[in-house]
Amino acid sequence: MTVEFVHQPIGQEITALAGYYTLLKELKLEYDNREVLAVTGMCSIESSCCGRRAFHYAIVPGYLVNWKGKKNGDGLDISEVEPLTDEGAKLTIRTRLADMEGVAKTNIEFW
Repeated sequence: MTVEFVHQPIGQEITALAGYYTLLKELKLEYDNREVLAVTGMCSIESSCCGRRAFHYAIVPGYLVNWKGKKNGDGLDISEVEPLTDEGAKLTIRTRLADMEGVAKTNIEFW
């Protein structure tokens, strides 16, 4: 099963409900003779009832099937990805991202 990933602008502050986030970079990681798409960012929570916090995070949409093969109505690139389902692969990718990008393993999410 594949899903679409809409690429968001890198370095642009995006306002959210309790603060803002900024995407820092997109990464293509080699794993098991395939490329895995990962996106890192920073999040700042400023107006939450539970206090303030800032943290570095990563999102892993999955294996790249088609890199930026089309655009949406807003002109943003769309890639086709296959979500990772293998727990061993997730553990390896999580560890690599933590080591390479300094993201806490608990702040790495998979689609």
